[in-house]
Amino acid sequence: MRSMVIVGSLLLAISSSTMAAQVYKWVDAQGVTHFGAQPPEGQTAQTLNTVTPPPKVAATEPSASENSAPLVDQKKIDHKVKQQVAEQEAELKRYCETLQTNLAQLQNNPRVRVEENGEVRRLKEEERQARIAETQQKINERCK
Repeated sequence: MRSMVIVGSLLLAISSSTMAAQVYKWVDAQGVTHFGAQPPEGQTAQTLNTVTPPPKVAATEPSASENSAPLVDQKKIDHKVKQQVAEQEAELKRYCETLQTNLAQLQNNPRVRVEENGEVRRLKEEERQARIAETQQKINERCK
């Protein structure tokens, strides 16, 4: 039994060393890459190291191919959200500019006319003051 274990161990050790043979890589005149156990005659070949195992990837770390798709999706989502925020900010800016213009007209013009139900009428002083207060309140709430 002991001799069987020793023989098996020797065979295992010998087989791993024979599997670690030299591998050569070269590119021919047509640009095709070749791999082989013998280097080609008349061409330079690169020796590849087949003994070193590839680096281990941690189990918690996703591979690059798994990472790339979510990153692309996240970038698209980020871009879309930034675009929506920019549109909302531009709309709020236009709204605030309109409020500022309306407030200036209400404050500088005592004879303000409004159209209601197809008829044009002049605002009374109390109505004008109420609209000034309302417009200032909207500016204070929304426009900073």
